[in-house]
Amino acid sequence: MNTRKKAVFNWSGGKDSALALYKVLQQKQFDVVALLTTVNEETELSSMHAIPHSLLLKQAESIGIPLYPVFLPKNLPIYEQRMKDAANHFKAQGVEHFIFGDIYLSDVRKYREDRLHPLGIEVVEPLWNQNSHEVMQDFLASGIKTKIIVTDASKLGEAFIGQDISATLIDLMPEEVDVCGENGEYHTFAYAGGLFKTPVDFNLMETRKLSYEFKLDNGEEKTYHYWQAIFAD
Repeated sequence: MNTRKKAVFNWSGGKDSALALYKVLQQKQFDVVALLTTVNEETELSSMHAIPHSLLLKQAESIGIPLYPVFLPKNLPIYEQRMKDAANHFKAQGVEHFIFGDIYLSDVRKYREDRLHPLGIEVVEPLWNQNSHEVMQDFLASGIKTKIIVTDASKLGEAFIGQDISATLIDLMPEEVDVCGENGEYHTFAYAGGLFKTPVDFNLMETRKLSYEFKLDNGEEKTYHYWQAIFAD
């Protein structure tokens, strides 16, 4: 008899996500029925890391858990409704836990809890409140392979794009950079080792410097510059 609790894992495709799922699968407390991910319906790239939908499918196939993509427009009210619909879809199947790979962004966790608790779904965070250096040591010990695919251009230069995360690479990062990139310094694509049964086949075609403008709470406008790896089709 399966006594494990049904859960959905919220999958970004990056290293913290991969490490959190790896730990969950090892502990056998949860029966993970799906990897939920958000995808821009226009570009078919993941909302968080700009990973192609086709590669998210390959990751899920290698891990052995079905991908459940939620296709989203840029419109925030529609985003919230579609995420609520997805949560209700799984709730109807007996899922009462949504698992995430956050480490210490409390405002993000509160946002998730405020929206999921009213639906009767508990937020689970396997890496929560751990020291970034400890998380990185766990990650390196897991054997999961991951490449940097996005960097905040003000924190990490173009040379970091396409590099595999390793102890050597971490030592090259400036002191003010969180080693796990928890403040958005960098994002990654996990592709082999650990929870992956076979390596995910992919190629990075080029690196582009991109930017977008945003408003702070005080109304001040700022521009965010970042380096982005472009995946080959």
